[in-house]
Amino acid sequence: MMSFKLPDNVRPIKDRHGRTRYRFRKKGYKSAYIHGKPGTREFYASLAEAVEQKVEGGAVASPLKIEPKSLDDLYRRMKRTPEWKQKTTKAAQARVYERFLNRVASNGKRYGEKPVESVTVAWLNRILGDMAETPGAANDLRKKLTVLLEYAIDIDWLDRNPARRSMKYKKTKPIYTWTEDDIAQFRATHALGTMARLTLELALNTAARRCNVAELTRDDIEGGRIVTHHAKGNNEASVPLLPMTRDALEALPAAPIKHLVVTQFGKPFTVNGLGNRMRKWCDEAGLPQCSLHGLRKAISRRIAESGATDAQGQAVTGHTKPETFQKYRATANRITLADDALSNVALRFDVQPAKSDGNADT
Repeated sequence: MMSFKLPDNVRPIKDRHGRTRYRFRKKGYKSAYIHGKPGTREFYASLAEAVEQKVEGGAVASPLKIEPKSLDDLYRRMKRTPEWKQKTTKAAQARVYERFLNRVASNGKRYGEKPVESVTVAWLNRILGDMAETPGAANDLRKKLTVLLEYAIDIDWLDRNPARRSMKYKKTKPIYTWTEDDIAQFRATHALGTMARLTLELALNTAARRCNVAELTRDDIEGGRIVTHHAKGNNEASVPLLPMTRDALEALPAAPIKHLVVTQFGKPFTVNGLGNRMRKWCDEAGLPQCSLHGLRKAISRRIAESGATDAQGQAVTGHTKPETFQKYRATANRITLADDALSNVALRFDVQPAKSDGNADT
């Protein structure tokens, strides 16, 4: 399966469960959500239906019609203030706000449509709680929502700021990167034919996050490759199916089950459920320091130690920024890297001159 670029006027949007949905928006057409994975027949059929919904005369109500005293309305008003206009980082902050406002709740409505007066501590805590895998991003969002809702107090829309009372993650240690010894120890504990082993091999093969591992299906494997739509930015990565992963897949009993990683009842794990089960599997292997996300860092380390470029590594992990991938592969063994680097230097610059046979002209 080749890398897929989203069609014009279609962009990914995260709902509150972290799932990626696709929204079609174009002037003169009705806004619509596109069903199916990008590149599939279902996706194109749904997109074709959306394109047919052209409004007579080209007049169309804005898909982002702003309701009075909604979060959309509050954000729009805040952007008009002198304080906002003087910010030097307003472009970066705007991206965070707009990603949040464009998230889609279980009722199909955007967060931005929510009335400001109905924002509660409990609602914010549910959202922040779903970001447990990225506590830094959760705290950053909480900080920005605190500023936004403080402005609501300034204009007499709220009496108190629920964001100030919402959950804040404590600073945590960096996620531990699995070593080769850790990987060998896990494999020794969880043999081929177990779901624990398959989960490890899939994560090492794809560099997928927990939410992506939980979503992998047999349809994602085609022509000896496995495709992952990475959660952040929906960046697609198509990578070869490694021999260890193939062995783990073939060792499982044949069953008409669509998802690759499933519970004992043949049902796909929830994102949190898979995280909890991986915690149990790691503890059984005597690896309390290890986690599923640490395998994403481990494959980044392996890529660096293999001599691959950062661009090649990003093609696997789905990172769009080189500096982000560099943080992930920072635990690469510096001795190994140094040995490889100087080995290449020696081959190129320290080649011994050919010995003379004594017959050269003088």
